[in-house]
Amino acid sequence: MKSVRVAVLAFLSAGLVLAQGAAPAPKDTNAPIFKPAGDLKWVDAPNAPGVKFADVWGDHTKTGYGAFVKFPAGFTSPLHTHSHAAKIVVISGTFVQIPEGKSEVRLGPGSYLMQPGKTYKHVTMCDKASECLIFSESTGAFDLIPVEGAAAPAKK
Repeated sequence: MKSVRVAVLAFLSAGLVLAQGAAPAPKDTNAPIFKPAGDLKWVDAPNAPGVKFADVWGDHTKTGYGAFVKFPAGFTSPLHTHSHAAKIVVISGTFVQIPEGKSEVRLGPGSYLMQPGKTYKHVTMCDKASECLIFSESTGAFDLIPVEGAAAPAKK
């Protein structure tokens, strides 16, 4: 009888030790995720004064992400590239891109842009009439790499 008690205690002790090191149960992937606008956490964008990010999934500073991005009215970036492509939907304002050597492209609410990464040189602007709000999604971290010694393309 004593050996049975020792075996049961050993079994229970082993169970407790294993339970402490067990990974948490996976979250229900069929459950909706809600993020009310008032709960978004806005942070400053690196290398883009006045621009703010609110990540919805991922972390735009480290990995792939989906995020709302705000640009102040009249914002203009230097000619630049990004390491990763981004898919962009304009929510409000007039978002403007000027590809190097080409005319500006003005995008209003409901517009879509697939912005290539690596070699796509462009200027990003927000029309001065109002701030711009976009949703941006990328498979890699956000960066803004200024093009050295290049002049911004002329607006047309």
